[in-house]
Amino acid sequence: MRKERVGFAVCGSFCTHERVLKALEALTEIYETVIPIVSEISAFTDTRFGRSEDLLERLEDLTGNDVLLDIPSVEPIGPKSLLDVLVIAPATGNTIAKLAAGIADTSVTMAAKSHLRNGRPVVLAVSSNDGLAAGAKNIGELLVRRNYYFVPFGQDNAVQKPSSLVADFGKLPETVDAALRGEQLQPILLR
Repeated sequence: MRKERVGFAVCGSFCTHERVLKALEALTEIYETVIPIVSEISAFTDTRFGRSEDLLERLEDLTGNDVLLDIPSVEPIGPKSLLDVLVIAPATGNTIAKLAAGIADTSVTMAAKSHLRNGRPVVLAVSSNDGLAAGAKNIGELLVRRNYYFVPFGQDNAVQKPSSLVADFGKLPETVDAALRGEQLQPILLR
């Protein structure tokens, strides 16, 4: 087992949670310490894709750690150097926009801000219905920013949702490994 400490932050985009949890399971087989973090919306919202209580339970079962789900619980990440890498999966258009603008008003954006103060990598697994529309500028902003790394992504349904982007969550472990070396996994754009 690798010793690097991984933070794993889950945002909305509820339709991708099953794929995200499979990617998390793969990470827990590689890394000894994985700390689960959820956005407030994920922590307290039941949807047609599942109950929030079940999500929190699965995160704790997979990682063996309590879920961090509010700003006070994630703020110490940076000052105490708790993580070597922070994964945000799914990284919604809303979260990406906040990161691009420097806004830290949720547990996930605060975790990123706190973690980035140490110059350590943040891995983003995009899931956004407007990634090729209003969200494109925010993705572009983070693509050129230091310490941000993207899980390779592409259009998930170019015919019915031409602006929608989603990461290949199966490439998450490879992307984390590359980010820990300071490299962006390539190719970043998938067909």
